[in-house]
This record gives sequence, structure tokens and C-alpha cells, in this order.
Amino acid sequence: MIVINLDVILAQKKMSLTQLSEEVGLTMANLSILKNGKAKAVRFSTLAKICEVLDCQPGDILEYRVD
Repeated sequence: MIVINLDVILAQKKMSLTQLSEEVGLTMANLSILKNGKAKAVRFSTLAKICEVLDCQPGDILEYRVD
């Protein structure tokens, strides 16, 4: 199972989803879907932009867990 830790990173960086949305150029709805783990896919370009804005690595946002 892939877990999205976007909310954790946002809290660590003291950034709101609204701020991230504005800086990345994605709608709040799309970022919310990603944050809540409802996304079926994410483009590498989107992931790269999120990492750029949050100054983090993809592995900080995406985590693989075995249940």
C-alpha cells in the first residue's frame, strides 16, 4: 500500500494546502485528493514541483507499507 504523507510534510514546513496550491499551480481539489490518499496516480512533473516547493524528496511524501 502506498501512503501519502503530504499532510505531515505540510505541517513540518508550516505551510497550508492553500499556499501549496498557489505555489505549485494545482487546484485545491486535486491537492486534496492527493493528500487524502484518494489519487490513483500522480505525474512525475507534479511530484517534482511539490518537492521543489516543499524542499523535500519524493520518499518524504510517498511511503510504501506492507500490511
